[in-house]
Amino acid sequence: MTDIPFQLSTEATNQLTEILAEHGPFLRVAVLAGGCNGFQYKFDITDQREEDDALIETGAARVLVDPASLEMLAGSELHYTDSLMGSYFTVRNPQAKSSCGCGTSFSVD
Repeated sequence: MTDIPFQLSTEATNQLTEILAEHGPFLRVAVLAGGCNGFQYKFDITDQREEDDALIETGAARVLVDPASLEMLAGSELHYTDSLMGSYFTVRNPQAKSSCGCGTSFSVD
């Protein structure tokens, strides 16, 4: 694991900088039970920072992650894809043993 448990790709940083400039100070990334593979990622724009949230900052891109989710995201990278098939955020998670086709749900051992 790296010193930074959750990182942002250059593409995610660039997109978040634009989004947060218009819509609010933070993107919250959470891992929830559910989804077609056991866990799912949730992304929300928020202005609420909890006392125990980890703050990941890359330039003007500011991401909040709660402690339980941070454990599931350790070593991961938030990435943004912009292609003919659509534009979306994904998490490149080395802990995920499988994921669904849409990339928002995953399982671990």
